[in-house]
Amino acid sequence: MLGIVFITLQIILALIGVYQFGLSLFGLAKNKSRKQQKPEKTFAVLVAAHNEEKVVGALIENLKNMDYPKELYEIFVICDNCTDGTADIARSMGVHASVRNNARLRGKGYAIEWMLKELWGMPRQFDAIVMFDADNLVNTDFLRLMNDDLCAGHQVIQGYLDTKNPDDSWITAAYGATYWYCNRLWQLSRTNLKMSNFLGGTGMCFDSALLKDMGWGATSLVEDLEFSMRCVQRNVYPILNYDAKVFDEKPVSFKASARQRLRWMQGHFNVARNYFFPLIWASVKERNFVKFDSAIYSISVYNTLLSFVLTLAFWIDTIMPSVHLFDSVYSYLPWWLVAGYVTLSVLQFPLALALEGVRSWKMYAYLLTLPIFMISWWPITLYAFFTQNNKTWSHTEHSRVIRLEEVQSKQV
Repeated sequence: MLGIVFITLQIILALIGVYQFGLSLFGLAKNKSRKQQKPEKTFAVLVAAHNEEKVVGALIENLKNMDYPKELYEIFVICDNCTDGTADIARSMGVHASVRNNARLRGKGYAIEWMLKELWGMPRQFDAIVMFDADNLVNTDFLRLMNDDLCAGHQVIQGYLDTKNPDDSWITAAYGATYWYCNRLWQLSRTNLKMSNFLGGTGMCFDSALLKDMGWGATSLVEDLEFSMRCVQRNVYPILNYDAKVFDEKPVSFKASARQRLRWMQGHFNVARNYFFPLIWASVKERNFVKFDSAIYSISVYNTLLSFVLTLAFWIDTIMPSVHLFDSVYSYLPWWLVAGYVTLSVLQFPLALALEGVRSWKMYAYLLTLPIFMISWWPITLYAFFTQNNKTWSHTEHSRVIRLEEVQSKQV
């Protein structure tokens, strides 16, 4: 009986893998630039910050120099439960410091929900809301590109997520490689197929009317994924603006990375539990492939977990043949088919780097350590499964000041 279960799980994971690989092929061709519009939309630019006095100044300076009419946007720094000088820095630089103190409801999702209520009560109302994290940097044409999409009728827009420190360590290089891969072969492929994209937590733009209508309501540890699923349920499909680049600072050490990824996986289990079955049922009832795709994406955390469990069982079978938990489904396939699939899967990462114009040999060399980073997701996901009810927000500390000019100089 156990062997049948394991075989069934292998088949399901293999089908999902083939499905995702097939989707990735549609990301090989880059989409055309959108029509440029005259600047007309007004923006409230929100910066989520918790004790970010060391880095928030660089982002505020960056945002104040956007290539967009200054009268059409205002900057609000959400000083969420801060005990440092974040608010003082924001005020000294001439932007709004919105101070929130709530020791019970902690986390970015709650902070955003609070800030939106504050915004709706202000005399000035904005056409759209843009959200960044305090450690970000952004290309100066970001608001112009968001204006273009809003004028074209889009309601939820995700910018291109990049890293501002990919060459700091093998950990940040792994983040960089996975971001380039996901932007090109996950996000862009869905854009080309006119399917829903998924929000990435920062560099996001929302039509204010939509937010007022549906509310934020995303307070899990992965508020971005949760809001993505809420949008798809309402037949509002987030889009990707491939040209609107946001640079996110990634943790340098493995320990800090593991803590961050644990939070992501804990929240991901919560989203999978709440949205998979409603979305899969809606996809069947409405014959809606986009909802099917979102449902499959919502349970990717379980794909990682099951891959780990099956790999452990395979290792046990190899070390102790007398136990023999299950037969590998791949043993029934031609060797060349299995070898070809594995080879193509591995080549996707250097291909993604090449397609994204990465020219640093160092980044390609770091691909040799990428498997270690990928395998480390397994124990993190397993631990997250048993602690998924934990709602404690873990803050990633930032201590370096990097400016946009430095990031752009490395891309030339």
